[in-house]
Amino acid sequence: MKIFLKTEDEIELMRKANQLVGNTLGEIAKHIKPGVTTLQLDKIAESYIRDNGAIPTFKNYPNPFGQPFPASICTSVNEVVVHGIPDNKTVLRDGDIISVDCGALLNGFNGDSCYTFCVGEVSAEVKQLLLTTKEALYLGIENAVAGKHIGDIGHAVQAHCESRGYGVVRELTGHGIGREMHEDPSVPNYGTSGSGVLLKAGMCIAIEPMITMGDRSLCMMPDRWTIKTCDGKPAAHFEHTVAIYRGKAEILSSFEEVERLERN
Repeated sequence: MKIFLKTEDEIELMRKANQLVGNTLGEIAKHIKPGVTTLQLDKIAESYIRDNGAIPTFKNYPNPFGQPFPASICTSVNEVVVHGIPDNKTVLRDGDIISVDCGALLNGFNGDSCYTFCVGEVSAEVKQLLLTTKEALYLGIENAVAGKHIGDIGHAVQAHCESRGYGVVRELTGHGIGREMHEDPSVPNYGTSGSGVLLKAGMCIAIEPMITMGDRSLCMMPDRWTIKTCDGKPAAHFEHTVAIYRGKAEILSSFEEVERLERN
């Protein structure tokens, strides 16, 4: 395992990349409504990222199980947990949820963030899943401080979600991030307090709870990318990239624009 500690100058570059990702999610949010295809969202995201001088990191990202990822964002609808591939066949409907995972490479550093959106009127039960998952993200971030351990982050996420009856995905985790999209260490959404890698100032990690309404068991689809819940129940996914300091983590990505649009 090789963990790269970032300098303040490097964290500033990561801040810019992650703000671009946050703004891209905000741009996508303007177009999420019934009747829109996931491929339309992908084209909007790719244009926005490239128009701002960056590269969509996910496009052509290698796959150990098959073909490279063919799109610029992951669009995971309802029971799709992660890695949904945008296409013309998937049309958003009233009552759906869609997790949009977005990455961008700007000035040599990566940004990465995910937000789960409601499409039209969503049931109270599903809204509670989204709320709990987002709460878990911020509880994890509260534990992402120098002197604590990776297990403290996972324990905070797991305890919050499982106490409310939700499933916590084990097979997919958060990760270190920097010049590469995926760096060490892995950041599971479950764990034991005080266990795992010691967190140090200068580490940058992506924390990303993936939480299921029902059983946490996953199934991979024939495209070798799309991961769904085996029981067909919905899943939520929220992600921030953070820089670790003493006392408090800094959230480098942003939901500000998305949440502003949600309020209006």
